[in-house]
Amino acid sequence: MESTTDLPSPASRRLAAEHAGTVAEQADRHAIALESILAILRSTRLDDRGARTMAAEVATTALVGLRMATDEQRSNLLEPVVGAFARLRVDLHPLVKYGDLDVQFVEPPATGRALPGEVAHAARAIVRSTVLAFVDQGETRRVRIQWDCDGLNLLIGIRDDGKGELTAHDDSLRPIAERVSALSGALAVSSTPGWGSSLDIRLPLDPPAEPEPLADAVPLSGRERDVLRLIVAGERNRAIARQLGISENTVKFHVSNLLRKAGARSRAELAALAR
Repeated sequence: MESTTDLPSPASRRLAAEHAGTVAEQADRHAIALESILAILRSTRLDDRGARTMAAEVATTALVGLRMATDEQRSNLLEPVVGAFARLRVDLHPLVKYGDLDVQFVEPPATGRALPGEVAHAARAIVRSTVLAFVDQGETRRVRIQWDCDGLNLLIGIRDDGKGELTAHDDSLRPIAERVSALSGALAVSSTPGWGSSLDIRLPLDPPAEPEPLADAVPLSGRERDVLRLIVAGERNRAIARQLGISENTVKFHVSNLLRKAGARSRAELAALAR
C-alpha cells in the first residue's frame, strides 16, 4: 500500500495548479505576440520600415512582459534543496566533462528546507561564478562544493586547491558579493598560499523582517508625531510651523529631538525610518 506521506499535500497541489495556470497564460501571451508580429509583417498597408518598427515594438513589449512574469514566478516557487543542488550539478557538467576540473559535490540533507525560487536561482549562479573565478586564478584542478541547511539559511561552502591567493577584494568576486548582499546574506573568503581558497556563504531563506515604524519604535510626544508626519510629507520647517501654529525655532527643536531619537543623520533618513 502506498504511504500517505508520498501523496502531495494540498499546498503542493495548489502551487502546482497555480504554476500550470501561469504557464498556460504565458503560452497564450506568446501566441498573441507572435500572431501580432506575423500580421504586421504580412500587412499590405505598411511599408517595410513601418512594419519592422511596429514588429520590433510588439516584440520588445512581449519580452519585457516575459521577463517580469519569469522573475515573479521564480520568486514565488519553492525548490526542494536536493532538486536545486541536482540542477547545479547539471549546470557544472560541461566543466567536468570537457575540462580538467575535478568537482566533488557534497549533497545537502534530503530533509533540508525547500528553497525559495529566488534563493535557489541565486545560489546556483553564485556557485557557477565562484568556480569560474577559481579556474581563472590558474592551477585549480579540484573544487569541493557543499550545500547545507540550518532551517533558516542555505549554507554554501566552496573550496579549491589552487594558488590560495583569492581575497574578498578580488574583482572576480565582486558580482558574487553583490548578489549575496542583495539577498541579505554573508560572504567570507579565506586563502592559504599554496593550499587553495574557500568561500563560505550564508543565504537567508526568509526575507528580512520589515523594520518597525519609527513612531512605534521610540517614544514620541504628540507634537513630535505631528512634526514627523509633516516631515514625511516633505514639508519644510516654515510650512510645518505655519500648519501647527508654532514658531520655526520650536520646529527646529522638535526636528533635532527626532533626529537624535531615531539615530538619523538627515531629514531624508528620518522620513525613510518613519515610513
